[in-house]
Amino acid sequence: MKIKNLVAALLGAYGVPLLAHAQATQPLTEAAAPAAAPTAVIVTGSRIARATVEGPSAVTVISGADITRQGYKNVFDALSNQVQNSGFTQGADFGNTFTPSANTLSLRGLGPNHTLILLNGRRLADFPIAYEGTVNFTNLANIPSSIVERIEILSGGASAIYGSDAIAGVINIILKNKADGFDLNAKAGTSSRGGGGDRRVQFTGGQQFGKLTTVFSLEVSERDRLTALQRGFMAERDGTPTDILSRRNLDTGKYVDLGNACTDFADMFDNSVFRHTVKAGSYCASRKAANTHWSTQTQNRSKNAFASATYDLDGDTVLFADLLVGRNDTASNTRGPSWTSAATGSGYFLNQNTGAYEVWKRYISPQETGGVRRYDRTWEDRALAASLGVRGHIGKSDWKYEAGYSASAYESKNHVPRALANIDSFFLGPRLGTDADGVAIYAPDPARLTRRLTPAEFDSITGQANSDDESWTHTLAASASGKLLDLPAGPLQLAAVVEAGRQGFTNTPDARINEGYFNALPGSFVTAGTRARYAAGAELNIPLLATLTGTLAGRYDRYEFAERSNGKFTYNGGLEFRPRKELLLRANYATSFRAPDMNYIYKARGTGYYSSTTDYYRCAVAGEPLATCEFANKSPGADYVQNGSRDLKPEQGKSWGAGMVWSPSSAFDVSLDYWNIKIDDLVTNLDPDQLLRDEAACRLGALDIASALCADTISRITRFADNAPDRAGEIKEIRVNPINAAKESVSGFDVSAKYALRTADYGTFTVRGNYTKTLTRRSQQFAGDEVEDRLHALDSSDWPDKLAASVNWDRGPVSTTLFATRYGKLPNGAGTGYLTPTTLVNVSAVYRFSDRLTLSLIVNNLFNKVKSDPSGGWPNYPIGSYSPLGRVGWLELNYHFGS
Repeated sequence: MKIKNLVAALLGAYGVPLLAHAQATQPLTEAAAPAAAPTAVIVTGSRIARATVEGPSAVTVISGADITRQGYKNVFDALSNQVQNSGFTQGADFGNTFTPSANTLSLRGLGPNHTLILLNGRRLADFPIAYEGTVNFTNLANIPSSIVERIEILSGGASAIYGSDAIAGVINIILKNKADGFDLNAKAGTSSRGGGGDRRVQFTGGQQFGKLTTVFSLEVSERDRLTALQRGFMAERDGTPTDILSRRNLDTGKYVDLGNACTDFADMFDNSVFRHTVKAGSYCASRKAANTHWSTQTQNRSKNAFASATYDLDGDTVLFADLLVGRNDTASNTRGPSWTSAATGSGYFLNQNTGAYEVWKRYISPQETGGVRRYDRTWEDRALAASLGVRGHIGKSDWKYEAGYSASAYESKNHVPRALANIDSFFLGPRLGTDADGVAIYAPDPARLTRRLTPAEFDSITGQANSDDESWTHTLAASASGKLLDLPAGPLQLAAVVEAGRQGFTNTPDARINEGYFNALPGSFVTAGTRARYAAGAELNIPLLATLTGTLAGRYDRYEFAERSNGKFTYNGGLEFRPRKELLLRANYATSFRAPDMNYIYKARGTGYYSSTTDYYRCAVAGEPLATCEFANKSPGADYVQNGSRDLKPEQGKSWGAGMVWSPSSAFDVSLDYWNIKIDDLVTNLDPDQLLRDEAACRLGALDIASALCADTISRITRFADNAPDRAGEIKEIRVNPINAAKESVSGFDVSAKYALRTADYGTFTVRGNYTKTLTRRSQQFAGDEVEDRLHALDSSDWPDKLAASVNWDRGPVSTTLFATRYGKLPNGAGTGYLTPTTLVNVSAVYRFSDRLTLSLIVNNLFNKVKSDPSGGWPNYPIGSYSPLGRVGWLELNYHFGS
C-alpha cells in the first residue's frame, strides 16, 4: 500500500477503529507546599481521575525533562534504561535480525509481545514485521522526544482496563497538550572511539487562538552507521576464517589447488586474504571478509511530526484531534555477496571436464561490487497515528464523557540485494543437463572462478528483492466516569468504556522470488489477516474507610478472526491503606490475557535458522559424547520452516503484588513493591531441541518408531541423504509451528527512593534511585516437562537485577546530573560462567544564558566502557546486552521564541 493511501485505507471500508480513553495530560509535579485542592489526573492503570499518582499498583513516571537530564537519546533509550526493562531484545545494534529498523522492550523479561504500549492512552499499530519472525510488537522509533510530557510505566496485568497484551505491564507515552511560544533545539555528537555519531533538530511550539489551542513538533534526526571494522576488538574473526574462494572435489574430499589465486586476491577485504591450509588441502580465506559488511549499529534518518488541536465549544465540551506521522530510512548489512554452486539444488554439480562432483565457492569483495555499501539492505518505514473526538460533561452533572475514533498504520518497505538466477551460468557456463540423480552438469572454465569481477559484471548477476509489509488498527470508543453515590467514607466512583475495533496486516514478498528471477528457492508467500474486536468494561473506586480504599475493574473482550471467535473476561482489584498521611500500604491482583499474535495465526511460511543446534542422532550414531561431539552446539544451527496455526487460543495471565510508599515530607519518599506474574497457555513454537532429542530416541529405538509422536517428529526433520556427496546425513531443515503449551512465571521486587536537599546558598541537590531484583524466573515447554529455572540458566540473556541512580544539582542558571546504571551479571557467550556486573555513567550539564537560550553538554558512558566477552568468540562482546559504541558526547542548544 502506498503511504499516501494509508489514511484513506484506515478511514475506508474496514472502518471500525482504535482505542479508548485519552489520558489527561496535566504534568505530574513533585509535591510542594500542601495544596487545598490538588488537580485530579488520570494515571495509567485506571480511568478514574485521582489526586495522587500512587495507587494500588506501582507506576513509574519519566518526565520530558528527565529524557535530556539523564542523557537519553530518545524515547526508546529512556524506556530501555528503566529497571523494569530487564529482558533481552534484538534492536538496531543487534546486527542480523528480522527487525533491524525497529526497537522494542521486554518488561520483566516476558518478551515484547506482553507489554502494551500506548500513545496518549491509545493503541498503536504493530510493527508489520514480526519480532524474531514470530511475535508482533510495537515499534518505539517515531515519537519526537520534545513533545513528550511524561511517560508512565505500570507493572503487572491491566487487561481489565486495556484489554489484550497488558500482561507484563503498560507503557503510556503522554504528549504535551499545550505550549507557549516556540522552541528550536539542535543536538549533535559522536563517539570518542569514532563512528556512530548522530544529529537531531527539533522545532516545537504552540499557540492559543481564542477557543482553539494548538501544539506541534517537527523532528529530523540522523544516526551514522557503526561497523565491525571500526572497533578493533571485532575487526577480525578468530577460529575458522571465511572461505572467499575455493573449489572442492567431493569424490576425493580434497580442495583443488587454485594456483596463485590467493596471492592475486590478497588486497581484498583490507589486505586480509591468505592461503588457508587444512587436512583436505588449501583455499583462499579472510578473517575480515564477513566483518567488512557487518553493521553493529544501523544507519538511520528519521523525520517525525506531531500536531494536536483542541477547541472549547462552550466551556463544558471540547473537540480534540491529533496526528503523528513519521518516516524512518534505515540501512544496514550483516553479510556480503557470496555464491555457492547450485545453491538452489544439491549445492554441488557434476563437472563434465573432470568427471567429479564439485563445489565451487566465491565471496565477492567490495572492490568488485563498487563499494561495501553496494550490498546494503534498506528499509523505508512510515508510521501514522491519528485521533479525533469530543469530551466534556454530561449535562450539568459532574460526570465526564469522551467519545472518539483513533487509527494507526505502519508500512515498511524492505529492499534486499539478491543474486539473480543467472549466477550459476556466469561462473560455470551453460547448464548441460542433469545426471541420473538430478544433479546439474556443467563444463566450467576454472579461470572464471579465479578472475576478479568488474562492478558492471556484478550488477549483471545481482538484483534487488522488494517486500512491502503493512499493518493497521483502528478503534471507536466511548467512556464515562463520575460519582455513582456517596458512601460514609467518600464518593463511590464509576468509569465505564465500550470499544469496537479492527486490525490487520499484510506481508507481501517480491513476487519474482517464486518466478525464478532470483537464485533462490520458491516458497515466499503473501501473509495477511484481519480480526475484529469488541469490548465493554467498568471500574469502581470504593472508599471503604477513611483510611482504606478499594478498586475493582472488569472487562469482557471478544475477538473474531480466521472464521472463529474468542471471548475473555478479565478482572482486577486493589487496596490502598493509609494508616497515616505519609504512609501507603497497597496490594493488587489482576487477571490478564493476550489474543494470539496475528503472525502466529496467519503465517503462510517463514524461514530462518537457529543460532545453534545439536544433532543428537548423529552424535549417538558416531558414539561421541555430547561434550566432545562435533555435531553438538553447531553454530549457525539448522534452517527452519515455520507455519502459522488458526487453532490458537488466548494466553492467560495472572499477577499480584504488594508494597508500601512512605513520604514523610515533600523532600523524601521511598517505595518497596513485590510483583509476581504468571502466564499459562503461552503460545510458543515447538522446541527444535526437543524435536531433535525425540527424533534420536525414535530412530534409535528408545521410543516406538510406529507411535504417533515418532511419526510426527520424524516428518518435521528433513535430512540430506546418507549417501549424498556433500553434507551427507546433515539436517536440512526443521519444520515447526506454534502451539498453546508453555507456562512462564517471574517474580521480584522494586525499590525506589528520592531525596531533595534545598539550601539557601548552594542550590538544590536531588538524589534518586530505582532498583529491581528478579527473584524467580521459571518456564515449562509442555505439561509434564521439568520446570526450568531460567533465572540461573547459562543461556539466558535477561538481567537478574538492575540499578539506576542519579544526583542532580540545580543552582541559578546551572543544572548538572550524574546518572549511573548498574547491570547485573549475565552468562558469558560460551555459557560456561558469568560476566561481572557493569556500571555505566552518564553526565549532563545545562547552562541557561537567559530565559530563551540554554546550552547542554551530555556525555554517555563517561568512562568509555565496552564490555568484553571473548569466551564465545566473535564479536567478543555481549551483543544486544551492551553497546560497542563506548563514550558518546553531544552538544545541545535550545532557543525559545515568543512568550
